[in-house]
Amino acid sequence: MSEWVFSTTDSRFNADVVERSKQVPVVVDFWAPWCGPCRTLGPMLDRLADEQQGAFLVAKVNVDENPGLAQAFNVSSIPLVLAIRDGKAVSEFLGALPESQVRAFLAQLLPTEAEQLGVQADELRATGQTSEAEATYRRALTLDARCDRVILGLAKLLIERGDEAEATTLLDRITPGSPERQEADRLAAAMRVQQAAGADEAGLRAKLEQDPADLETRFALAQALAARRQYEEALDHYLDIVKRNRGFRDDAARKAMLDIYELLGADNEIVDRSRAALARVLFS
Repeated sequence: MSEWVFSTTDSRFNADVVERSKQVPVVVDFWAPWCGPCRTLGPMLDRLADEQQGAFLVAKVNVDENPGLAQAFNVSSIPLVLAIRDGKAVSEFLGALPESQVRAFLAQLLPTEAEQLGVQADELRATGQTSEAEATYRRALTLDARCDRVILGLAKLLIERGDEAEATTLLDRITPGSPERQEADRLAAAMRVQQAAGADEAGLRAKLEQDPADLETRFALAQALAARRQYEEALDHYLDIVKRNRGFRDDAARKAMLDIYELLGADNEIVDRSRAALARVLFS
């Protein structure tokens, strides 16, 4: 096998294929030694992988030795070829197709020129070559203005530079349901949370102590705390606002809580407790 072709197993599939597919597409070849068509298709896939020099990988799954994978993917006939990209199965074909059809199948899977430029730009940004990275991102967008990977990369660069207005506009363009959408939502939430980073926390606390019913001050304090990553206390203040006046600033307190949930992630203990408390308030 070449460096682009490897065998995988039931236990290694997630690391070998699913995780790697988030960086480069992986073609999974379900085969068995007794399968005649497999002996035709398998070498063809290997040769095309070598030809593309790493544009995609080929993962070999011997269905006799890996019944768990065969069952998981409902493999009832072989050869079966499955394309996995960004951690998800995106297409498949059954049987030993002619090379022209296999090439057409792969062409839909391989990165576009815009995506390839996006990878180059990511590497430039990672090494601190921000001007070159920005130029490469923008060049990629002239080729494909809807390339989510490129849009996200450019938005990250702009956030790092402090140009949050254009970054926000870019993040809004990312396709709902795409692999990049979740990260875009997290970045947008992080920017909103940081808007009150320069607030006078001590002054706000003193003012709120004098008038606990002052929702404007309580909201400003919650924002300041969130910007300082004191998320649990910030959530408590937001929740208090929701209890007192759900419609305050067009439901701004609840929306701010959702931003913190997005930022911390669904499996965070603080988020679990706060969600439960918010649900009790909203549905009591």
